[in-house]
Amino acid sequence: MSLTTETIESATPGITTDGRRTDKPYRMWDSGGLYLEVSPAGGKWWRLKYRFKGREKRLSLGVCPNVSLKEARTRRDSFRGLLADGIDPSEHAKTEMAMRRAEEAKQLATTRFSLDNNGALSFRLGNRRLTLSPTETAELRVFLDATRAVTPKVTPCP
Repeated sequence: MSLTTETIESATPGITTDGRRTDKPYRMWDSGGLYLEVSPAGGKWWRLKYRFKGREKRLSLGVCPNVSLKEARTRRDSFRGLLADGIDPSEHAKTEMAMRRAEEAKQLATTRFSLDNNGALSFRLGNRRLTLSPTETAELRVFLDATRAVTPKVTPCP
């Protein structure tokens, strides 16, 4: 039986759908491997249960009510499409998350360092902003290039 918004809203922590008391998380199943996990503390998580290369796997699709039933089903269908193409949805989600974090770090770095048209370098350290003149920026570049050329002498630790 598929879930409805009414059954999701009426899901209470510690009491299963058949009225039994429990101190463990319980599941309310939809279809296609989608289920809602209700914790005793009151949290509700959308999860997808699937098999990839013979192994059972689970994937979180979001927290209820932030993710609606309709959106959870849409996410399930998109991950099922990946499975049909031979792609592990969990690995795909990890890759997307890593790409998103890398892009955020790149944007943070671009807001941290900037170079104007006349060659002045400006950068932010915490809440402070430091701006170098074009000549100071050129001197810094010469210094950095010189220190890159020097290889440190490696000595063993005593």
